[in-house]
Amino acid sequence: MSLLDLAACRRRVEELPYLCQPVGVVSKVVGLTLEVRGIKPSVGEVCLVELVPGKHVVAEVAGFREEVVLLMPFGELAGVRPGCRVYPRRRSFTVRVGEHLLGRVLNGLGEPIDGKPLPSGAPLPVNNRPPSPLARRRIEEVFATGVRAIDAFITCGRGQRIGIFAGSGVGKSTLLGMIARFGSADVNVIALVGERGREVLEFIEKDLGEEGLAKSVVVVATSDEPALLRLRAAFVATTIAEYFRDTGRHVLLLMDSLTRFAFAQREVGLAVGEPPTTRGYTPSVFALLPRLLERAGNAARGSITGFYTVLVEGDDLNEPVTDAARSILDGHIVLSRELAQANHYPAIDILASVSRLMNSVVAPEHRERADYLRSLLAAYRQAEDLINIGAYVAGSNPTVDRAITVYPALNAFLRQKPEEYCSFSECVGNLSRLVEGGR
Repeated sequence: MSLLDLAACRRRVEELPYLCQPVGVVSKVVGLTLEVRGIKPSVGEVCLVELVPGKHVVAEVAGFREEVVLLMPFGELAGVRPGCRVYPRRRSFTVRVGEHLLGRVLNGLGEPIDGKPLPSGAPLPVNNRPPSPLARRRIEEVFATGVRAIDAFITCGRGQRIGIFAGSGVGKSTLLGMIARFGSADVNVIALVGERGREVLEFIEKDLGEEGLAKSVVVVATSDEPALLRLRAAFVATTIAEYFRDTGRHVLLLMDSLTRFAFAQREVGLAVGEPPTTRGYTPSVFALLPRLLERAGNAARGSITGFYTVLVEGDDLNEPVTDAARSILDGHIVLSRELAQANHYPAIDILASVSRLMNSVVAPEHRERADYLRSLLAAYRQAEDLINIGAYVAGSNPTVDRAITVYPALNAFLRQKPEEYCSFSECVGNLSRLVEGGR
């Protein structure tokens, strides 16, 4: 037998869950964690907890307490009892990737939930490191979303990471669906993390549509699933996006929502004994956010353009997760409840939104026109109360006079139906006409 054959046999034996491995036993269950004795696995290692012969729960090592190993399960704890055997797998969590994932709906472990078989692919670890800062190409190309308000005033670059900040019920999912259908990407990877179960099929059929699903991979972990599974869903989606990026394609990564991801990490941190700090969030929440978000962007070849929704609690844009995400991301799109209540969709407040890379990807003429219209809209907002009660006297302020003239057309430009597509060139042309009307 050659050395290569011997090495292959050794790897196969080591992968078997029951042979040539130490076996631990469950000693206690506390909240979301299993306490296990008798094994010394590493943090992040996958273990199998045997409920009955032939039936297992997958768990991950989350920490240690003296001689006790703390495991967090990916499934339910029902059926776990004292003395259950625990088999370490000597590897971290991986997901199998490949072209066969397009058009499929997966759970947080990368397994299909759409009732169709999934061919095996190449395993990739989900805890990859972000690309080296010096290996990232500069962001110099426009990423067209097909949404006029974004392309005109908050223009995004290919490889940019941007947050969509909004309270509940103001149109985040609808906006994500529009970007997924109309965006200039080769592949979409969509992560629905901690959302309501009823919204999954609704998003796939109504917001994404058959055409959007054909070039998409959807990863789902609903709010009723264990915290660790919700965490892994975000990393699995990012790993799948990295696979398609490394083939040289331009990938659109949509994640709804980053806040639910932070909630899941808070649950995990509290369960393993981390002290709560800012508003009950553990320090690991703020350490994990950049590890996830920095993995998107341009690499040596291909790109990942990331849109991450952030659920703003109580419409407070300064709460901890919102503030931390805004400091890491390359821009933010703010959805306004006042606009939504006025039936203005998408409810994007362009005065509160910014793209940090817009100046790097658009022509100077585009930037000047967008800045001019922003100034008119700001002037109109400042005088809006006077205008509405008829107290504003024409001629008092030339800027407000021009703003009043252009406001109806600008407001119509910013409104867009979910099924309405607008190309980037058409958007820029309409922007020029609006400026001419406001001179």
